Amino acid sequence: MNKNNTSPWAWIPTLYFAQGLPYVVAMTVSVIMYKRMGISNTDIALYTSWLYLPWVIKPFWSPFVDLLKTKRWWIVTMQFLVGAGLAGVAFLIPMPFFFQATLAVLWLIAFSSATYDIAADGFYMLALDSSQQSFFVGIRSTFYRLAMITGQGLLIIIAGGLETWTGLEPLKFQVSSSQNQQTELVLADQSQKVPATKEMTFVAYPENLILNVNNITADSLKKIQKFATQKNIENCFVADENKSSEDKNKKSTWWVKNVSAPLGHYIKTHFGEKRDTVSATGGKVGNAGVIVVRITQKPENGKQVVLNTGFISGDKSISIINGERIVFTSENWDKPAYVIVQLDHKLKSEVNTQFKGVSGNIKLAWSITFFILAGFVIILMVYHRFILPYPATDKASTTHTASDILKEFGNTFVSFIQKPGIGTALAFFLLYRLGEAMLVKMASPFLLDAREVGGLGLTTGEVGIVYGTVGIVSLTLGGIVGGIAASRKGLKFWIWPMALCITLPHLAFLYLSWFMPENFLLINAAVAIEQFGYGFGFTSYMLFMIYFAEGEHKTAHFAISTGLMALGMMLPGMIAGWLQDMLGYNHFFIFVMICAIPTLSVIPFLKIDEKYGKK
Repeated sequence: MNKNNTSPWAWIPTLYFAQGLPYVVAMTVSVIMYKRMGISNTDIALYTSWLYLPWVIKPFWSPFVDLLKTKRWWIVTMQFLVGAGLAGVAFLIPMPFFFQATLAVLWLIAFSSATYDIAADGFYMLALDSSQQSFFVGIRSTFYRLAMITGQGLLIIIAGGLETWTGLEPLKFQVSSSQNQQTELVLADQSQKVPATKEMTFVAYPENLILNVNNITADSLKKIQKFATQKNIENCFVADENKSSEDKNKKSTWWVKNVSAPLGHYIKTHFGEKRDTVSATGGKVGNAGVIVVRITQKPENGKQVVLNTGFISGDKSISIINGERIVFTSENWDKPAYVIVQLDHKLKSEVNTQFKGVSGNIKLAWSITFFILAGFVIILMVYHRFILPYPATDKASTTHTASDILKEFGNTFVSFIQKPGIGTALAFFLLYRLGEAMLVKMASPFLLDAREVGGLGLTTGEVGIVYGTVGIVSLTLGGIVGGIAASRKGLKFWIWPMALCITLPHLAFLYLSWFMPENFLLINAAVAIEQFGYGFGFTSYMLFMIYFAEGEHKTAHFAISTGLMALGMMLPGMIAGWLQDMLGYNHFFIFVMICAIPTLSVIPFLKIDEKYGKK
């Protein structure tokens, strides 16, 4: 078999599936793992945010990937390092200093993964002609998203299953919403005896909690939370959170006093949506109740039995707001622990939700999970070692001395700036997704927020359906159809239709904010249209980055383009929430539509070869 004639179908799906796995591990899986191990939210947010840094700064070392070795070598080597790093995390999880050690290894995995991204994108451009690049651009995005879903779903399921397998019988209880009745709130006191059992297990009362859908006052909720939290802290079931960070956030900065506050006041006064701000719910919140949890036998001295409780099935409009992680010891085992559950304040129908608490060896479970993932990545590395083709243009630079490499490194950035049409290209990279960058930050809050403040008032479960199923399917289909379409007539033909598709479907959200329909199918249809348009329209963005990167340093130039792409999403997204707060949802979506003007105005100035992307 001629390896240069290997079908792209044999390696593109696996290449980009392997690209997405370490990213989702660093960004999502690590957060869940640390949460299960009792790390505070403050520490998780602070330290895992740094894991994103290698992807932000990857353009700065992309020239080295272009100059040293082949892209094929970088792909296989980085996959090996990612696999070894994942195995290293698995080894370090059981250690006492696991948090610091695993963070260090995860950062190395992130660095290796970012380097792998550079090499994989470069190899994609070297191994395929322009028509193949157009056709497979949707396929690569699909398998990248599939890796994200796998990491957020399958890996968590495996870890959860291992937690169950290594621990006590899982604790299960159900919470239901009702329009007529409610379980009487009964809080156990410390004099109550736990039922005698032969084996150590957990008991919950009530096993089926029924909460009325009628909202309660915020003060009532605070009383319930205060009681349960104080008791859990007193009995050492949970740790007392440090409030110092909240005090710091309350202090106004120079920027707030002198810039954002005056500017926000001006925008809100002159352009903000006029809406009655009196809450239609009278300041009420979703009904809440308490589940009492006890353990039937005394743990060994010095041993902990950690109960992690979470959603397993049913409607996500019912959630745990306190007591997800409870630590039983020989000192507190005979006392009751409290778990608080709450209904979404917009929930009016009768639904059921099941929760399960597991108490297995969490470190062992996650260690095995990372070993499995490491093995899978190594298998992909071996597969790519033999299946990837050998493009004739995939070769290392002929320079070898340090001074030559540094000179070429500088030339790479200079040559990017000196490319013909660089000004228009920069405008395109930064402005093409301007409206989408604004919209993506506020779409879910808009669907969730109450109608009295301009939102649609959907429940958490309904938003999960809208974006978790309908949105993902539409986005994926849009990307695939866009890739097929671009390979038929080329980028130059499709650049205008795709630019219109990534901007005009934002009218769907303007329609939703204007007429505020209550029909759930209509809301799903609107989101589906917007997501399909984004998936279809993004194809031209990806193809233009590939097209503009053509030349001697295409791998490094493409990495620089992706950095600009990230900047074009990051900067507008940073102010989207503030701007929406000033304008209101309806006027904010009007502004999103205005953002289509810069996107479309740059298209006529792009210089694109008519043949690029055609079969």
